[in-house]
Amino acid sequence: MHPELISAHVYDLLREVLLIVGALFPIVNPLGGAPVFLSLTRDVSASVRCMLARKVAINGFILLLVSIFIGTHILAFFGISLSVVQVGGGLVVISTGWKLLHHSADEDTARRRMSTVEASKQAFYPLTLPLTVGPGSISVAITVGANRPQGSAMTAVALLGALLGATIVALSIYLCYRFAGQIARALGEAAMNVILRLSSFILICIGVQIVWNGVQTMLKTAFPGHA
Repeated sequence: MHPELISAHVYDLLREVLLIVGALFPIVNPLGGAPVFLSLTRDVSASVRCMLARKVAINGFILLLVSIFIGTHILAFFGISLSVVQVGGGLVVISTGWKLLHHSADEDTARRRMSTVEASKQAFYPLTLPLTVGPGSISVAITVGANRPQGSAMTAVALLGALLGATIVALSIYLCYRFAGQIARALGEAAMNVILRLSSFILICIGVQIVWNGVQTMLKTAFPGHA
């Protein structure tokens, strides 16, 4: 293969990877999600939390790839618009954030330590969906996938770029969640409580914003003359 053609493919690959990571990392926000993850896994041991971090990262990786490559086809099959996904998912995010915001320390003492099987059941819902890879991340991933370049060569580059980009995002999820306990011990209980409350409030705000984005799109579709 010609060197110039190889360099062009490398450039396209880097652009695809940066596009995926740049678009998804701020929305997935594993750093901001770490305190919430730690709060929801407070009833499990460190080893089980590590297992959950790995499962959430894998689930997130799969969800992102599915959204990028076949997300539009899935929505079309069920006759669901992206705005409906945003409204429904945003409401779930608001509900979860509200529960965390009003969580009290007294509730911890009344809870028993979960078994590994019980904890594993939470790996997908709610830890992966909607808390880590939520409706915002899915909608962005679907949008990125719908606008990916066509053609056999570009499809291969897009595929590899999406794989690498989603891998980087998933790895960041695992690292942030895996070491959430160590970060909490370093900051102290009081600081983590403040961070958790702030993260919960931000989670509610994110949910409201996602719902509003969906409602805006619906209104523009229903009343195109007033957009």
